[in-house]
Amino acid sequence: MATIPSDVDTTSQPPLAIPLRQFVVALGFLLAGAAVGVVDALWAVPGLARLAHLHLLLVGFVCLTIAGAMTQFVPVWSGTALHSRGLARAQLWLVASGLVGFVAALLTNRLVGLPLFGGLVLAGFWTFAYNVGRTLATARPLDVTERHFAAALAFFVALTALGLTLAVDFVTPVFGGAVGRSGVVAAHATLALFGAVLTTVFGALYQLVPMFGQTELDSLDRRLQRVETVVYPAGVVVLAVGRLLANVPLARLGAACLLAGVFAFLVVLGRRLHDARAEWTPMLVRYVLLAPAALCWALLTLPAWLRDPLATDATFGAPGTAHLLGLVFLFVLVGTLYHVVPFLVWVHRYSDRLGFEAVPMIDDLYDDRLETADLVLVAGGGTLLVAGEWAGHALAATAGGVALALGLAVFSVNVALVVWRHAPESLRRGGMVAADADSADPTIDD
Repeated sequence: MATIPSDVDTTSQPPLAIPLRQFVVALGFLLAGAAVGVVDALWAVPGLARLAHLHLLLVGFVCLTIAGAMTQFVPVWSGTALHSRGLARAQLWLVASGLVGFVAALLTNRLVGLPLFGGLVLAGFWTFAYNVGRTLATARPLDVTERHFAAALAFFVALTALGLTLAVDFVTPVFGGAVGRSGVVAAHATLALFGAVLTTVFGALYQLVPMFGQTELDSLDRRLQRVETVVYPAGVVVLAVGRLLANVPLARLGAACLLAGVFAFLVVLGRRLHDARAEWTPMLVRYVLLAPAALCWALLTLPAWLRDPLATDATFGAPGTAHLLGLVFLFVLVGTLYHVVPFLVWVHRYSDRLGFEAVPMIDDLYDDRLETADLVLVAGGGTLLVAGEWAGHALAATAGGVALALGLAVFSVNVALVVWRHAPESLRRGGMVAADADSADPTIDD
């Protein structure tokens, strides 16, 4: 049964509404992205459907979830107050409104609107980076998680700047000479996936796996951690610059450093999961699944990137591994949200009642039958999708994609029901849900 770790200070967290709104909006983008992908695979979506699908999932779900999680937990982990709650609210609406317009422009081929909507997305993520960056600045010295988050914020700033430049190039040609559009696209993708997203994942898992697995890093883990902390972000930068300049030796060096950091991290992750003493929760189960998926991706990507890190079909790793990498991200985010959302709701709704009346446990807030169903659909559908693509079986890949999308829908419903049943007020106002405790029913509806 999930519990609240004793070393987490929840008194410094922002109001419940701020992260929950971002998580709920991110789930909406997840469903929209999955729907676009399925419809495009079965029939045909007009416009630039693949770009719309990618931005809905990566920007709308992955990056917005990261922004909400960092906004919530940096103050908690760092023991300091969030720099500005107003900016935290603004970042959501800037990113969400910008992304909706951006996707609509892609699907309707009205590309003239891309710079405007891309500018809103940039403003939202720069607001997020400034707000969390100012919060981190008050926490010294920075631990390994905070250092990863600081690096990820820098990657967010850089990738959105390149993204806006690409949006402008759709309307007015910008690139030419030594820097071509394909190089900027590859650098943008590198900074997004391996810079902003995977750096955040590494930093968070260094904290979450030992905390909730009830284990501790040993001396070997810490040595590997120090190696990863240096070579991984350096590898991301060098690979991005190498791709931007179409410099194969530079990109190959960056790829080698990046993958060395990934392997070092995976050894630490595997050792901590193996030594975990806590009860297996939906979060830990999905972390266990992500380890072999990430290892397979890295092993397949190593020879491909050493051979040609500039190949168009190797932007996300070895050819045909884009969905495998996406599955890694899904295991991380879905597993984390299965704890984070119930945890936040429980702290605000039920923590003050503990010891005075019967209250549910954190894991009682979601439906375990739906959780099992989405695990089977996401893991099974994702595996079938990846295997179908590798084997060249379009029907199997399509069936896997449909199952994966269905699993994500089940997951979204399950998490949304936690908010709907236990903290509906949090989506309408920024105050403490616990303030309504006297008028709310604390029991769980079966």
